[in-house]
Parts: sequence; structure tokens; C-alpha cells
Amino acid sequence: MSGYFTGLHWRKRSHVFFSRLEPVIRSWLFDTGSLTARLIDHCDGGFSVKVLSVKRQVPTADEIMALGLIPGKLALIRQVILYCDDRPLVYARTVIPLSSLRGALRGLVLLGNKPLGAVLFADKSMRRKPLEVTLLKKGHPCYGWTQHKGSEPVWGRRSVFTLKGKDLLVSEFFLPGLFS
Repeated sequence: MSGYFTGLHWRKRSHVFFSRLEPVIRSWLFDTGSLTARLIDHCDGGFSVKVLSVKRQVPTADEIMALGLIPGKLALIRQVILYCDDRPLVYARTVIPLSSLRGALRGLVLLGNKPLGAVLFADKSMRRKPLEVTLLKKGHPCYGWTQHKGSEPVWGRRSVFTLKGKDLLVSEFFLPGLFS
């Protein structure tokens, strides 16, 4: 079975209407630094990671395309919520091709509730491809991933990271509580 189609419309930065984005949303969406470090600073010590799942499964069709994977191949998919105290701020989904888990990156399977960003940005060999953004509206099949109970749209971003010559895709969806 190949990955299912999510219908998410990922756009490059140059295709986003900046005038329609509130400055606070824009600053989070297009920050190319470590989201983990920024959240830790933002939370003033109350940052935590809740792991929703870590399992081998078939990525979605757009994840397959972003990583250049062969359709139907399994990948390790890690889904987490990043919290500030008890407030959920970010839903993050990481897709790691099984071939990327060999060698130096096999430890990514054992992250537990440690933030992936701390690993990525600590490695001098890490490279990040350009960010893409999307707007996820209530009623969309992927809206439930975020575990957001409200009806507000949720902005998301994603990029492919290359670590020690291996690719992984990180998608982050900014829950409305982050902007309040």
C-alpha cells in the first residue's frame, strides 16, 4: 500500500502571502533556528515533550514525495506534542526512512521524551532544506493529528533535514495557544 493523500498544500516561503499573516505567526513559522531552543526560552523552564507514538508505518503521499521515497516503503514515524507547562503548543511529526536509521542515526529510535531538535541542532553536519508552510483547517483529515480541540486553523511548517548524510522530514504544527 502506498501512502495516502493528505490534501495538504505545502507552499514555499515565496508563495505565502505575508500580508495575511500576523507578525507573531510569521515569526514562528519562518524561524530557521531550533524550535526546541525557542520554546524552552518561551516557556521559561516549563518545556516538555509528550510522545504520542513511535512506529513503523507507511508515510503519507506528500511525505513520500518530500523525502523521495519509494511508495509503500515503511518509515519510522514519531509523533509528539510539545508543551509549555500543561499547555500544548506544537504538534510535531517526524518521518525517518528506515535506511536513515542505520549507523550513526540509529539512536533516534530511542529519543523517548527528549526533543529531536536538541539532537538536530547540536550536530554541526546538519543541513536544513527550505521551509514549506501549510494551513490546516478543522474538518481536514489531518486536523486530528494535532489533538487540538478548538476550531481555529492551525499553521504548519515542514522541512527536510540532512544529518550525517541521511534525510528525515520534520513537520511542526503551531497550536493556537502558542500565539496567545
